[in-house]
Amino acid sequence: MSAPTVLITGCSSGIGRASATAFAAAGAEVYATARQGGALDGLSEGINKRELDVVDEESMRSVVDEIVARHGAVDILVNNAGYGLQAPVETAALEDVRRQFETNVFGLVRLTQLVLPGMREQSNGRIVNLSSMGGRFTFPGGGFYHATKHAVEAISDALRLEVASFGIRVIVVEPGPVLTEFGTTAVSTMPDGDASPQSADPYGEFMRRVAATYAGAYDGSRSKLASSADDVARVIVKAARARRPRPRYVVGPVARALVGSKRVLPDRAFDALVKSQYPTP
Repeated sequence: MSAPTVLITGCSSGIGRASATAFAAAGAEVYATARQGGALDGLSEGINKRELDVVDEESMRSVVDEIVARHGAVDILVNNAGYGLQAPVETAALEDVRRQFETNVFGLVRLTQLVLPGMREQSNGRIVNLSSMGGRFTFPGGGFYHATKHAVEAISDALRLEVASFGIRVIVVEPGPVLTEFGTTAVSTMPDGDASPQSADPYGEFMRRVAATYAGAYDGSRSKLASSADDVARVIVKAARARRPRPRYVVGPVARALVGSKRVLPDRAFDALVKSQYPTP
């Protein structure tokens, strides 16, 4: 049996980069992609490195067409590219919200559309969509990021049923906090609100506390509860290679605790839990 061909987005760092390395170690033919090709420097020479921007139709089509021409189809697609916009609903710039959805949702959908014909033709394929524990609930200040992950969950549920008869399996991976650049990027998107008592920004102090909470989760005292990128990559590889993969894989102790709590608690009780652990205005 020939080695599976794997296409992974968002491989400049973190989960995507770790997944590229893990799949290559497992014997796969890996195409690791990022918006800037130079960001892929340092990956193994055995890994194919390509520029791919999930908001650029031509760059996505070019990479998929190359893989189809060389290998017949993409066997495993890992939709990993994304980032986390942090902003209150009232004051978020709609331009930023649209960019968040273009990257986290519409890019994922379009790339999936491009690989599906080849998977259907060979009656086999795996699509692994990186969601988050935030695809199962929502934290204040992260409504738009969470909305994109809720969308990924819903789209994955529909797609799983739509393509099962073609031999294609759709898998959602839901990590909790992961020690990558994601947290730093999320904090960098937070508005620099004026938190002074005289400020007209009603959310300035709230967003400062959100930033501090993120810093604690990724760099501070709570970081010991976070997973590593390699932890998540191992789950992705295991799920993609499973004969009968589960629809969802929750990764990390924080994710398991919160997803489990959301499943059993009434909404008011879960809101109270969030308020006890996370800032609110």
